[in-house]
Amino acid sequence: MDIQFFQDRYPPSIPKTVDVNQYSSVVEIFNKFVQKYAERPAFTCLGQTMTYAELNAQSAAFAAYLQNETSLVAGDRIAVQLPNVLQYPIVVFGAMRAGMIVVNTNPLYTEREMEHQFNDSGAKALVVLANMGDKAANVVPKTGIKHVFVTQVGDMHGTVKRLLINTVLKHVKKEVPEFSIAGAVSLRQALNHGTGKQYTPVAATAEDVAVLQYTGGTTGVAKGAMLTHGNLMANMMQSHGVFNHVIDEANEVLICPLPLYHIYAFTVHCMVLLETGNHNILIPNPRDIPGFIKTLQKVEFTGFVGLNTLFVALCAQQDFRALNFSKLKLTVSGGMALTKAAFDEWRNVTGCDVAEGYGMTETSPVVSFNPSDNIKQGSIGMPVPNTNCKVIDDDGNDLPLGEAGELCVKGPQVMKGYWQRPEATAETITKDGWLKTGDVAVIGDDGYMKIVDRKKDMIIVSGFNVYPNEVEDIIVSHPDIIEAAAIGIPDVKSSEAVKVFAVRSDPSLTEKDVIDYARQNLTGYKVPRYIEFRDDLPKTNVGKILRRELRDEELKNHPQ
Repeated sequence: MDIQFFQDRYPPSIPKTVDVNQYSSVVEIFNKFVQKYAERPAFTCLGQTMTYAELNAQSAAFAAYLQNETSLVAGDRIAVQLPNVLQYPIVVFGAMRAGMIVVNTNPLYTEREMEHQFNDSGAKALVVLANMGDKAANVVPKTGIKHVFVTQVGDMHGTVKRLLINTVLKHVKKEVPEFSIAGAVSLRQALNHGTGKQYTPVAATAEDVAVLQYTGGTTGVAKGAMLTHGNLMANMMQSHGVFNHVIDEANEVLICPLPLYHIYAFTVHCMVLLETGNHNILIPNPRDIPGFIKTLQKVEFTGFVGLNTLFVALCAQQDFRALNFSKLKLTVSGGMALTKAAFDEWRNVTGCDVAEGYGMTETSPVVSFNPSDNIKQGSIGMPVPNTNCKVIDDDGNDLPLGEAGELCVKGPQVMKGYWQRPEATAETITKDGWLKTGDVAVIGDDGYMKIVDRKKDMIIVSGFNVYPNEVEDIIVSHPDIIEAAAIGIPDVKSSEAVKVFAVRSDPSLTEKDVIDYARQNLTGYKVPRYIEFRDDLPKTNVGKILRRELRDEELKNHPQ
């Protein structure tokens, strides 16, 4: 597909191109805008606000400690295993200022997953929350990590509140285990020692790796996507190009419930909002819906970044529905398909439409977005500026508009490759720079794109393709279904049969009720043959339903 095709269809609010080369590195962007917006609030967490000037000073202190008090050198990898707390941006930007590569690490990882990621990345340092210090204590001796920094949730608060938060978490809620890591240093201590000391700025180029962002690991071994300074800067400018008509400089308050260690939230909250001088409200534990809503009651937020399951969970709460949404002008969705039911309910409750986008870890992550002034529900929007997309068949041939095929992406946000995995890189990125996403998509005449499904999730019923997203969208439109996941299970007659796992709000709802409802809305071969009700569905830490886990469980319990 010619990139001009999409540019000709952009609404006036989106620039046809953006300058992705106006900065040399993420560090240059950071240095410029923390000074420009010095007195503005940058991040708030658990009632404590950090200004851009404070972020500047604290990250400089961490950079100075890394350079002066450790054996680390520029180019070394530092694993950061933190939830949404104020320490996260301090550590990440401090590490980058010291010339190091950040390895974002999920705090919910098992010891096995931690060990794999630390060894695969060759991490030499780790910043870890005390809540998972016992895991780190077991894992670190099995890795090449030489320096460990430990922090507690309340460490960036004033003395009284810090002691209160940390004491309650450790002794009342019992969320902080006993552990011992030889040579570990308190992050507070490191910041105190680094304060007032100088660090030597490390020049970085657009081609240098800034972040190793590991794929979710829901399929196969987790791989580290090498995201360069150029990738992150480009995606910041591309995303800003989509949002520029709705995000004002130094005037927005955005809610951040998705983890900053995921590249989706990082790009929005640590890049786009940094460059525009805006205010992030960090939600450390979005699964605590009552606590989440209490935070929302205290702020007049203008933007909300989330995903389908979170929208559903919030809208089901009366306290959330009672909030004042008069300032809300931007709601962004990504990470998983947005169902029509969730879209409609969010609009009904908040008065704000959800702008759905699409991206991958490997694309820093934003590929496409719905312009907020021209949203097409059910679509992932149009490619962001400077990005081209096409769909191909199984033989690699380009397909015409309207035909479903594997979505391919080309643009400055496409990763450098997988860390130390040239074969996997070659399988994913073609010699002429097209990244094969593994998602089945259709490009319409109007330039809007629609994800039909993941290729690997496709269900084959008697030779017909059944896409789980379509089945799930219908099932959750039933008024008594909260969420659903569709998988294919082996079937002698039809190769595969559709099975749906569903969470219901009405216990009297039967399997037959759901199948009858599906039959009214789906072609015969798409209708689920089996329904299994669950109290909840397995999800990643950001709320993405794990179909693979359901498939594996099904095959284990019912081997063919």
